[in-house]
Amino acid sequence: MAFMISQRAFIKLYLITMVEQHRGYGYEMLEAMKDEFKGFGYVPPQSEVYRALHELVQEGVFYRTKRLKGNDPRVDFQEIVLYHFTDDGEEKANLYKKQVKTDLDRCLGMLNKAERDNF
Repeated sequence: MAFMISQRAFIKLYLITMVEQHRGYGYEMLEAMKDEFKGFGYVPPQSEVYRALHELVQEGVFYRTKRLKGNDPRVDFQEIVLYHFTDDGEEKANLYKKQVKTDLDRCLGMLNKAERDNF
């Protein structure tokens, strides 16, 4: 058992939720997480976000599609990668989220105890 939840597990949890909410492509998800956590002094490393996305694809939770970023193919040349659930990806994602929730609850209990005992 790890001492606290791993950074990768934390990032994967948020990526799964973002795909559930149909919130963008990899870079957009990275920027959204940066915004969400800047108040806590946490900046998710770009490399970790893309590794987590890659793992979720390898684990059969997500699959990728590509499309041009804009709506006009004559001027919009930037290709983006969108992430979607595989046929059984939502089921796998829900199982993963349950496992992470157990770890989060344990971590919160430890952190709350440390705060009560020491401050």
